[in-house]
Amino acid sequence: MSSRTRTRVQKVPAGAATVRIPRQHGRRGAQPLVFVMPERPSLAREFAAFGVRLLWDHRVGLAPLTLGLTALVSAGVLHWWAWWSGLVLAPFAAGPLVWLLIAQRRRPAGRSVTWWRAGFTVLGTAALSWLALAAGFGPLAGPLFTLWLVITVAAQVAWLVIRRKG
Repeated sequence: MSSRTRTRVQKVPAGAATVRIPRQHGRRGAQPLVFVMPERPSLAREFAAFGVRLLWDHRVGLAPLTLGLTALVSAGVLHWWAWWSGLVLAPFAAGPLVWLLIAQRRRPAGRSVTWWRAGFTVLGTAALSWLALAAGFGPLAGPLFTLWLVITVAAQVAWLVIRRKG
């Protein structure tokens, strides 16, 4: 019987299963690799896997939250790296207002659409103003963290309402 097909007995801790990977072509004196895997994953691993699966299944619905967390971390890095970047970002806060004026002039709409556009303009202006202030003063300075929380929750609620209607 060849040594490749013959099994070798190794001591294994109780409650564990072994998976053996046969020796590859190469050095003859090398020991085979033995991986010891638990039979059942731990409870903590089960909860972590459940949470990751839940987040993955609802990833599209959590897009504003992800964007808000990215903005919070980016503002912190910008403040740490270049505090003056807030001065560069400040003029961009007027961008949503310019968009509203152009959209209303080119495509006049009914009252409902105008209200939605105005709401998005307020949300966008608040978010970009927060980003400029947070980059200049730090995302946790004064009421900026509370403002970030309010903007993120408002964007998440608007996102869920729009997705429900469509």
